[in-house]
Amino acid sequence: MPDVINGWRDNPTPQLEAAFQAIADRDMRELPFYRPQIPVRACGFQRFEQQWVGGMLTPWMLSLLVLPGPGETWQRRAVGEKLALRLPCGDVRFSVGEIDGCGQYLASSLMSPLEKHLTAQQMLELAVSTVRMALSLPVADASAPANPGRRALFRLSQRS
Repeated sequence: MPDVINGWRDNPTPQLEAAFQAIADRDMRELPFYRPQIPVRACGFQRFEQQWVGGMLTPWMLSLLVLPGPGETWQRRAVGEKLALRLPCGDVRFSVGEIDGCGQYLASSLMSPLEKHLTAQQMLELAVSTVRMALSLPVADASAPANPGRRALFRLSQRS
């Protein structure tokens, strides 16, 4: 195996969906937490800081994924190795994964197993919203104290 992972020139959505569908068909269908009504979908993949970032929804999990973008080269890492990346939403912990047809990627598990009460449509909306939130700048009240104490909190609420 090469020591480096070359970036994806084009959006990896079709390859991710095919690779995870193959896992679903081959390995996951008989497991008790498998939800057959939930589709395999790569959701909201877009480039962020030269990498591909998006959500991966399967009948058993929802994860945030990062893959190398066009012209990027990653060092090969041990599957399962942990990394923290700073995204606009804050620091997110990822694990190195690898899948046939897609190579190595970084994954942050958001929900595994999936909540039973959520429908396929709700899960798809959650996957897309998750990517949007992960890549959104945080909103802060510029007038709030940096580290408000109990009294500062009361003063803030009295001004409202």
